[in-house]
Amino acid sequence: MVPKTMVSNEVYLLPLNDDGSPQVAGEYIYLAPKTNDPITIRFAIEGTSSICRHGSLWVNIPERGAEFRRDKFREFKLVPDFNRTIEISVPIYDAGAYAFYTTYAELPDLASQLAPSGGDSEPKTKRTQWYYIDVAPRLTLDGRPLPLPALSVFSVISKFMGKYPQDWERHLRGISDRGYNMVHFTPLQVRGASNSPYSLYDQLGWDPVCFPEGEKDVQKMVESLEKNHSLLSLTDIVLNHTAHNSQWLQEHPEAGYNLTTAPWLESAYLLDTKLLELGYKLEQLGLPTELKTIDDLVKIMDAIKKEVIAEIRLWEYYVIDVERDADAAVESWVIGKATFPEGSLPAGGPDALRSATSEELAQWLMKHGIKGMDRLGERFRRAVDPIAAAALLSALFGRYKGDNGDTADQAAAETKIVEILHIVNVPFYQEYDMELAEILQQLFNRIKYVRLDEHGPKLGPINHEKPLIETYFTRLPRNETTARHKKEDLVLVNNGWVWGGNALVDNAGPQSRVYLRREVIVWGDCTKLRYGKGPKDSPWLWEHMTKYARMLAKYFAGFRIDNCHSTPLHVAEHILDEARRVRPNLYVVAELFTGSEEMDYVFVKRLGLSALIREAMQAWSTGELSRLVHRHGGRPIGSFEVDEISSTEVRSPGDAAVNGYEYTREITRRIKPVPVQALFMDCTHDNEVPAQKRDARDTLPNAALVSMCASATGSVMGYDEIYPKLVDLVGETRLYTSEASKFPVKVGEGKGGIAGVKKLLNQIHTLMGMDGYDETHIHHEGEYVTVHRVHPGSRKGYFLIAHTAFPGYGNGSGAFNPVRLAGTKAKHLGSWMIEVDASKETVEEVLSDKKYLRGLPSRLIAVPGIRMEIKGDDTIITVRDRFPPGSIALFETWIPTAEHSSGLDTFVTSGAKAAMEELDLVDLNFLLYKCEPEERDASDGRDGVYDIPGHGKLVYAGLQGWWSVLKDVIKENNLAHPLCQNLRDGQWALDYIAGRLERASQQPLYSRLAKPAAWIKERFDAIRSIPSFLLPRYFGLVLRTAYMAATERGISLMNNNIRNGQWFVQSLAMVSVQQTSFVKSASLYPDRLVPSLAAGLPHFAVEWARCWGRDVFISLRGLYLGTGRFAEAKEHIRAFASVLKHGMIPNLLGSGNTPRYNARDSVWFFLQCIQDYTQLAPDGLSLLDEKVKRRFLPYDDTWLPTDDPRAYSKESTIREIIQEIFQRHAEGMKFREANAGPGLDMQMRDEGFNQEIKVDWSNGFVFGGNQHNCGTWMDKMGESERAGSKGVPGTPRDGAAVEIIGLLYSALNWVSTLNERGHYSQSSVRKADGSEITFKDWANLIRSNFERCFFVPVSSSSDADYDVNPAVINRRGIYKDLYRSGKEYEDYQLRPNFPIAMTVAPDLFDPFHAMHALCVADAVLRGPTGMATLDPSDLNYRPYYRNSEDSDDFATSKGRNYHQGPEWLWPTGFFLRALLKFDLMRRGRQDAEGRTEAFQQVTRRLIACKEMIQRSPWAGLTELTQKGGDECPDSSPTQAWSAGCLIDLYMDAAEEQAKLEAQALPLR
Repeated sequence: MVPKTMVSNEVYLLPLNDDGSPQVAGEYIYLAPKTNDPITIRFAIEGTSSICRHGSLWVNIPERGAEFRRDKFREFKLVPDFNRTIEISVPIYDAGAYAFYTTYAELPDLASQLAPSGGDSEPKTKRTQWYYIDVAPRLTLDGRPLPLPALSVFSVISKFMGKYPQDWERHLRGISDRGYNMVHFTPLQVRGASNSPYSLYDQLGWDPVCFPEGEKDVQKMVESLEKNHSLLSLTDIVLNHTAHNSQWLQEHPEAGYNLTTAPWLESAYLLDTKLLELGYKLEQLGLPTELKTIDDLVKIMDAIKKEVIAEIRLWEYYVIDVERDADAAVESWVIGKATFPEGSLPAGGPDALRSATSEELAQWLMKHGIKGMDRLGERFRRAVDPIAAAALLSALFGRYKGDNGDTADQAAAETKIVEILHIVNVPFYQEYDMELAEILQQLFNRIKYVRLDEHGPKLGPINHEKPLIETYFTRLPRNETTARHKKEDLVLVNNGWVWGGNALVDNAGPQSRVYLRREVIVWGDCTKLRYGKGPKDSPWLWEHMTKYARMLAKYFAGFRIDNCHSTPLHVAEHILDEARRVRPNLYVVAELFTGSEEMDYVFVKRLGLSALIREAMQAWSTGELSRLVHRHGGRPIGSFEVDEISSTEVRSPGDAAVNGYEYTREITRRIKPVPVQALFMDCTHDNEVPAQKRDARDTLPNAALVSMCASATGSVMGYDEIYPKLVDLVGETRLYTSEASKFPVKVGEGKGGIAGVKKLLNQIHTLMGMDGYDETHIHHEGEYVTVHRVHPGSRKGYFLIAHTAFPGYGNGSGAFNPVRLAGTKAKHLGSWMIEVDASKETVEEVLSDKKYLRGLPSRLIAVPGIRMEIKGDDTIITVRDRFPPGSIALFETWIPTAEHSSGLDTFVTSGAKAAMEELDLVDLNFLLYKCEPEERDASDGRDGVYDIPGHGKLVYAGLQGWWSVLKDVIKENNLAHPLCQNLRDGQWALDYIAGRLERASQQPLYSRLAKPAAWIKERFDAIRSIPSFLLPRYFGLVLRTAYMAATERGISLMNNNIRNGQWFVQSLAMVSVQQTSFVKSASLYPDRLVPSLAAGLPHFAVEWARCWGRDVFISLRGLYLGTGRFAEAKEHIRAFASVLKHGMIPNLLGSGNTPRYNARDSVWFFLQCIQDYTQLAPDGLSLLDEKVKRRFLPYDDTWLPTDDPRAYSKESTIREIIQEIFQRHAEGMKFREANAGPGLDMQMRDEGFNQEIKVDWSNGFVFGGNQHNCGTWMDKMGESERAGSKGVPGTPRDGAAVEIIGLLYSALNWVSTLNERGHYSQSSVRKADGSEITFKDWANLIRSNFERCFFVPVSSSSDADYDVNPAVINRRGIYKDLYRSGKEYEDYQLRPNFPIAMTVAPDLFDPFHAMHALCVADAVLRGPTGMATLDPSDLNYRPYYRNSEDSDDFATSKGRNYHQGPEWLWPTGFFLRALLKFDLMRRGRQDAEGRTEAFQQVTRRLIACKEMIQRSPWAGLTELTQKGGDECPDSSPTQAWSAGCLIDLYMDAAEEQAKLEAQALPLR
């Protein structure tokens, strides 16, 4: 047998929005590959999205083997395609932060005239912002993958580790023995003068005390870590600063912010220097040198004002030098150098300035004539531009005339300009006053904190060692090295941090004044590094720090970026890019305090951070600790499975092709929004320990809670050992000690800290992380927090009870209710508490050790205070009396009924496609849909849709009803939703779904449902025994699997255009399944049940209201012909042909029993559908020879009941039906509706039942109707007795309606062509006068009159050429809605009906006029989804439809304004079809760009419809909306024609694209 190799290819689907942004909430894309294979990101872009116009997708993801360069992007052209989604698959081979963006030419506004062509020039393209894709590193340890949530990190300060290798090896063994798998080393480089690990003397030199042999020792140590101790390594990288005594600073002071590279710091430096000097001479000034009281501080502050601020004349850095600038201005004026800056002159020119006040002149000068405003700098850097000031003087005094004794001019000019400049200085002095107040406040607060505050360091006397202020500057010494530099070069600003500072602003940059305002909490041992905008600004520094990063990446598996928030982003990007070149799978964590989650995301996305450090010791209470654990704990237990979309197998020759084939299994996943990953530390080297901040006993529960989280976790040396206080990493000199470093660690009881339990916790944490235990339940109750973390597949888990120990908790067990683990068995792994001697004497004794850092004496002891009971399938855990604060209990859990749940997952999600493979589309209607009235009809009133307590009724009884609710519940993982609660409360939903299908499958009509019914029953039976809290998850899996399989089956039964189309077209196509069903009370025939097409659901679902002739034939082309449902299309054509009467098809079918003939337009939509069928269906012309039995006698208006022997006694071919329609209209008809009266229509007045339809042979138009009826789709009859509108139509539309004339012309043209080709024997009809007219002549008659009768010219100068009454015209450049109606003004109303005529009969229209009218409609009528049914400028415009309104308002009461402004969706389809048709018509065949633009104009106008169908629980498009797309509560929420007419649009688009590509239309 030929072997095969299976390769899994993980594909992450990334749809892009119309603006190029990713369809991922928050735009944070984080991918954690499951294997070491490459992953694929698949961009999905709608084929004529805005970004496809001259569009390109650019990605900096390198090809295999190529080096990543952040600024090197590959281009993928976006080739437009209206009917397809563009998919671009890009493999990603390594971890890192990748970026993509799009470029495109913006779509111009729609205009009736095309802009002149720009020749061969490329259109101006726009570029989107960069969006980021972060791919997590793939770590391995001991040859096995180590997922990031499995990390247990241990932090050490290397200078306390002792001698290398002997002391180090002992500590590393103890760390490994406790179950940690990664060690974090604070910087291992040579330290600076302060001895702080973070103040580095030489970034490229290793600490000689620890590593005498330098790099060689480091290499040995890292190798030993992995080989001997199974530990990965992580180290800090410090990029912001260097030790203030770094030797290289003397050689390269330009690497810092000095007074040459940062001249804006001059004033801050001067202030700093003078403050230091003041501190040194306090005694000689008679001021206190040691502050005892606030009064002492006030005296110092007074001295600062007098001896510092006044002395240095600080204001001179803010203001202009009036005397200097006035002299320069006058001098410039005198010599004629006077020019007004561009755009500075007011409307009145110089004269306007001459009449202005001095204040106004100062404002003018501030706006147009001040230099040096960009930053601070030297004194009086701000200055008046003398040329602009001279121009101002010229406006005031005219040109200077010379020195001929006329000196008054100069004096006057000098006086005036001085006056103006003093006014200019006012806001500058105000700015100075505000900043000075801030400076003094900051100085007061800081001095008070360090000298007086109880919680401050109380520094004592002010002297040279402890000066008045912490200096903000390093002053480099003068020596041989520095002699070659200027003195300004040797003053370097120190680094520090600012409360609430903006992380993206350079605190020492020109736009910041925090050093002047004394807002920086400074690190006096660290000089801030100046990188500038790029390597050119500081070449030596960039090269030096790049070497540093690459050196670290060579040895360490990960970086901790110290002070990431103050590291310039572009610097961090460069450094990490370089490090990842050395080590592609670099783990990068960051200390990030930006103050905002939004800003955190900026850093995380751009740098590809693996995790942010989060600290449990920041919690101030049990509740807050519970919140932190909840945040990092993982998904809730029982979460919905949302990951996998599809899994397909593709056979391809690959490496295995030597002997066989390589199979690629493509697993497609949707990219989900995820929070930033965390490295959650129980304590860091910056945190006070529990003994200081809480209670030493909290060491154990705090650690246990952290270790239960589904994130990387960590601790610090001294925490497990219970050190009494935070280790001072700068001043401390003692060495670490730990019991774990002396003796092997055994799980359980022991002395010297919590190592015995920490080992077990770390082992469990790593196991859970490696195996993917990512579901957690966290519960907070008083002093307790419980955490239950489980595997989503096996349902195995671990359960922790932690009794926290915050101050004041005492020694009792506290109140804690018994825990019931439903359906779960548990094994008690142990309960422990920590006893700590934290007495004052002991603490002092431990701290007094001069040589070693020691923990407080402590013992881990077992606690017997837990009781477990088994009740049925449940386990109940009770805390007994002895369970004091600091205790934990740990359990292993499992669910017996889910022991094979990974198999259960597979079982419930498999076999669905096979179960659906025999279903037809009507079976699928039952399986997926059936609204309440349909379900009642099918079950003779017994069954309805499911009612969820607290939510309400589902919209469908079938799977779509459930999925409409579930899809958002799953997406949001909303386990609190009423549906989930209903599932947990009982299994009624399972019974309902399974029972409904089982009953249906036993009926002959739905016998094919037996397989899906059995499939559902088997899956539901398999999940019935699992604990109820898991039922929502498994119910979701079953439902989604069944729903997806059913919709896939539905799509597979349709034509290629649907099968291969975009999701939107497929969603529209499924509306044909939704609206077509067996309905007992609404068949197409009186004597047999066949599926019928509803007008909409649920309002038009059953009985007489279901089947409307007009709605059916407006919808049929899209819903049936456009999807390949030709049999259903033919059945509906035959059914309506069988009830032809008066040359009309019925408005209401009434199953053929009670048809009503009051629609003048229906028959023309009917003929259009027959025409479309013959052109689109296979062997379509054979329809014309189909015979139908006639409900009424041909050419006879006699009403016959169905039991009359004459009913159905005659038959006609469809060809004969067509001829009868034309003949009856050509002769004219006058009849009264059968059964006229209130029984037929209780709203209509008697005159309304009278119908007269005839042709005016002077123009060929069909006229009909009267002011008492409404025979077109705008058919709302007034109903309000209160408002006096009963029987008064809202829109009678009598006369010749524009859409009817278009449809008539289309039908005439068609039969004339058929006749010419020998497919239709008749060529003419007989008029009422007995004469004959051919179809061709009739069509030509219409064509020769249409523009004259219907177009309203743009200019009144053309009125004579058209049949218009200028006195009645409301808007020009449009097509009339009617011709010769009963009320003349109604002819001229702008409504959305003319695009119907344009679509079916484009050659009736002048293309230029048509395009103009369409642009008017686009601007005036088009809403977000629908078309306004009346021009908003019309006096009758009422855009809010409320059918229930019973008011005195004649226009709106009882919804009479149904078609007087509300926005209907189905006309949108015809409008967009017409727009596409005429927009393409005006563009040349070779104008590919222009044709693409035409498609994009249409696409842009579909956005809201796409959003609506995604949002709609009915999975359809509504009937109408209120103004501006607002929801209309009285609208039918899913309407057949709303969807069908948009499928029509896609059919037209496919036809146009096929023409362009010279291909046959792919619709058959």
